[in-house]
Amino acid sequence: MAWTASFDPRALKELENLDRVAQKRVVAFLQTRILERGKPRGLGKPLTGDKGGLWRYRIGDFRLICRLDDEAQRITVLRVAHRKEAYR
Repeated sequence: MAWTASFDPRALKELENLDRVAQKRVVAFLQTRILERGKPRGLGKPLTGDKGGLWRYRIGDFRLICRLDDEAQRITVLRVAHRKEAYR
């Protein structure tokens, strides 16, 4: 079973607010680097503290904050934000 991805409504709105080039870059990263490889923990880093259990992925100046569900093999994107805003 392959990993799938979904966007939280907040993350989808954040993605839509990015310029087209950044949108394409984020979606391409998610599809080709994370989903196709099948090992989402290989590229990301776990967050700590109050965001423990979440993972982050760097895409230039942007960050994807995600929740990984191993059982369902699903990545839920919770935030798509500039690095200055991503952890707030």
